[in-house]
Parts: sequence; structure tokens; C-alpha cells
Amino acid sequence: MTAPPSLRDLYIDPSNAWAFVPPAPNASKPNPTSVAAPEPVVQAYQWSTRPTRNSIFELSPSLDLSEPSGINPAQLFKTIVASTVLQYTSSALVNPWEVGKLLLQVQWVPRDAGEPQSKEEYVEEEEHEETFSDSDNDDSYFTDPHNAATPKRYPAPRPTDEQGYVVRRSVLEEGTRPEYIIPVGSVDGVWSMIKKVGRFRSEGWLALWKGLLTLTLTEMLSTSMQPLINQFMQSLFFPTMSPFHQPPVLLPIASHLLTGFILSPLDLIRTRLVVQSFTTRHRTYTGPFDALHKILRDEGGIKGIYFHPHLFIPTLLDSALRPIVSFALPGLIASYFGVSHITEETHPIAWGCAELTASCIGLLVTLPIETIRRRLQVQVRGTAEPIKGCVELRPAPYNGVVDAFWHILTEERSDLPITHRPRRRRNSKSARSKDGDKEEKETDSLDDEPESIWKGTGLGQLYRGLGTRLGASAIYFVLNLLISPEQTDAGWVEI
Repeated sequence: MTAPPSLRDLYIDPSNAWAFVPPAPNASKPNPTSVAAPEPVVQAYQWSTRPTRNSIFELSPSLDLSEPSGINPAQLFKTIVASTVLQYTSSALVNPWEVGKLLLQVQWVPRDAGEPQSKEEYVEEEEHEETFSDSDNDDSYFTDPHNAATPKRYPAPRPTDEQGYVVRRSVLEEGTRPEYIIPVGSVDGVWSMIKKVGRFRSEGWLALWKGLLTLTLTEMLSTSMQPLINQFMQSLFFPTMSPFHQPPVLLPIASHLLTGFILSPLDLIRTRLVVQSFTTRHRTYTGPFDALHKILRDEGGIKGIYFHPHLFIPTLLDSALRPIVSFALPGLIASYFGVSHITEETHPIAWGCAELTASCIGLLVTLPIETIRRRLQVQVRGTAEPIKGCVELRPAPYNGVVDAFWHILTEERSDLPITHRPRRRRNSKSARSKDGDKEEKETDSLDDEPESIWKGTGLGQLYRGLGTRLGASAIYFVLNLLISPEQTDAGWVEI
């Protein structure tokens, strides 16, 4: 038998088995007995030496963990700039609708606005007995004998204020309406108000973007602060909670409440900037910083801007009701129909329907609170001068949330557009005397017609912008179904 061949020449060091080191360009013949050094082995396994390009629109960039700090400052700056640009663009698209809705909410329409304007009151000249003599000049020679018995009528003087200006008796009077106020007319929705603002001489189409910078800043701070506050409260009250357990619904509600309270001055400034006239000479604030400075100076400082009852109570109500509708109401609706086991991950369509129903029902509660908050934000306090709004504002201030709700409901009307009743003109005195009783009966019959609760009260004033909100909720529901990742591993089945 022959001896087996030796395996000594077939042995390879395992540390150099997968070292893809290219040969040296000046080596004419490889040396099999040479062993590669360990230094180039570590540096040889690289996918690419070219750095990846990061676009400005990458809102979630990957962190560079090779650096000691773990964060790339340039990448972080690009992310912040991209997020700001996107938020500003999205706010610019939504801002005209927000302006139209806000102006409808603060517009004051008294109940007598739909009545025809009062007729001019006349004062008849008293007839004095005149004695004629042959020596006096016969001035009656040039007097018309047919009009001699007719008393002269002069318009009664209008009441004036301390400065001599005529007191305005109705919001429909064109002669006494200031030039910067949009007339109360056929405004039956947000789109109609947008067109009236754009076509009005003192406003224009650029006025639809009033308060854009403040809105963008509020949205950015809100989306950044609310998760941080939520995580802080979760680590403070539930430090040992597992990541697989869901925290109680009270935590996100409280985080939204605190975020809304902290950012309430920005919301106040945006409301004032939107409502004020766009004309320079009638403008109260030149910008958000000027508005903040004047509000702090004239309306009680930090304490007044946060803790005044007309601002503090509506802020708490508005900031608490919105997250309650978003987080608690969909689960309650699902449990009411006996499908409390559904979640967003297992049944996305059913959960979306529950959220849509909750948002529609929640608008019945949140819209009146939002309207009252806007009305109270518009009226000034302290030594501040009243705002010259581009729409009709209530001349007397409200005394709180309940007072505002009661006065809106009882002293205003909602039957926009306002229609004027036709008037008949009579040319002869006999016609006036003959048909006088008939006209009075017709007027009495028109006045005795009962008005509906929606038209004759301010109930519709509390729900301005309801159609726009419902449409936005429906669009969000459809987009969520189309864009959301439905191809998940949950394995849900909808019938």
C-alpha cells in the first residue's frame, strides 16, 4: 500500500480565508508562501467609499453612528429646514379656509339685521295763521294754490355721539358703515366668505393669508411639544411600564391640554391678526411680535394672557375636548355597537369608520366652544384699544363663556343670506288712504309668520364652518384608507 499524500500544503489560515485584497499592481508573480498582514484585512470589507447623498426633503435622516456624537449637525439642520418648508407650505394651502371660518365665527349678526331699514322720519312744519294787510307785500301771489294747504316735511335729525358722528342704527345701513367692514350679506358658507374677503376693496386676496406665520409656528411647536410632554408624563407616572403595554388614555389627553395651554398666546395673536383690518391705517398690529408686545403691555402681562378668565377657561375647554373626541370617543362608539375588540392594527377600516363617526359627533360639541373662544379672544381688556375688525363685531363685550353662549343664541340670527322684503310705492294720496288698511294687514301677516329655531336664533352662528369640517373629515378618512399600509401581517378580514 502506498502512503497517503501530505495535507500540509493544503492548509489555509482561517483568518485570511475571506480577505478580498486585490493584488498589488507592481507584483509580477504572486508568492504563495507570503501571508497577508492583518491591517488591510479590516479595511478591505467596504460596500462603497462614496458617501450617500441626503436630500433636503429627507425628514427622517439616518444618524451617523461612526462619529462620537452620533448626530450629524448638517443633516439635522437640513431636516429642520425641510420640516419648516413643508409645514409652511401646508399651512399656506389651508390658511384661506381657516381665515374664512374664523371670520364667520366672530361675525356679529343681530336679530334685527334681516328687517328692512327703518323709513326716514319726517317732521311736519307747523302751520301759523297769517294776517294779510294791504300795506304788506303780497308774497302769496307767487305761491302755488294747490300746495298751499300741504304742510312742509323735513327729515328728522339723526342722533349723534359725543364727537358729532351719526349713530349707527343697523348693520345694514350703508351710509354709516365704516369702510373697512365687510357688509353683512349673502354669506352662507366658508367659500362664500373667502370670495367676499378676496373681492372686498379694503381686504383683497392677499388678506386670505393673514396670520400664516403664526399658524405655521403654532403647528410646528404643537407637533414637537406634545410627544415630548407625553413621554415625560409617562416616564414620570409609569416608569416601569413595558413598551408592549398601552398607557391610559388620560396621558395623551393631558399632554394635549398642556400643549394647548402653553401655546394659547400664539392662538390669541393669530385670531387678532386675522380679524383686524388689512388696511394699513386701520390696522391695530403690524405683526405677531408687535401684537405680543401690545397685548402684554396693555392687557395684564403674562398673567393676563394666560390666566384671564375670558382666555383661560375657553382654552382649557377647547384643548381638552379635542383629544377626548380623538382618543376616547372612537372606542366608546365601537363598544356601543358591540365590536370593542377592534383596533387600528387589526381592523383599520372599521376603526377608521369609528374615528369618522366620532369626529362628526364631536363637532357638535367642539364647534360652539371654539366659536365662543374666538369671540372672547377678539374683545380686548385693560387699556387696549378695540380692534377695528374687517367684519361686524359685537359692540358690547361678553362677560364669560356662559354669557357669550346665551347672547349668541338669543340676540343673533342665522338666516344668511339676508333677504329684504319688497316695498310698494304709491303715487297718489287717494291710493295711500285707500290701501292703507290693506298694507297694514299684509305687514302684520308677514310679521306674524313664525321663524324656525335655526333661522330666528343664533344656533347656526355656533356652527359656522360645520360643512367644511365634515368634508375635511371625510377626505381624511378616504386618504387614510388609500395611503395607509394595509398590506400588514395582522391578517384582518372585513366583511
